[in-house]
Amino acid sequence: MRRRPPHLIEMSQADRRQLESLLRDGRTEQRVARRARILLAMTEPDTIVEHLAEQVAQTRFAIWYLCRRYEEIGIEAIFDAPRSGRPWEISPLGAGRD
Repeated sequence: MRRRPPHLIEMSQADRRQLESLLRDGRTEQRVARRARILLAMTEPDTIVEHLAEQVAQTRFAIWYLCRRYEEIGIEAIFDAPRSGRPWEISPLGAGRD
């Protein structure tokens, strides 16, 4: 199988420290932690995207998309983008839409 070399992302030390801090924090959402692990791995020259995709249960395309998004908007790429629609309302009887 022919493999193209990975496109390494340039990351500032401040971004790296923030991602590592999120990974150490036990309260970080797992989807955010997964994205942080992906971005940190993509700064390493020996990363093979196919192997990384298997480790984090994502597709190669999802990894490339996250890398492009990081290059465009920075560290905010690890958080979910705003969604359209009415926000959830929590009532005294439980969560759900009214």
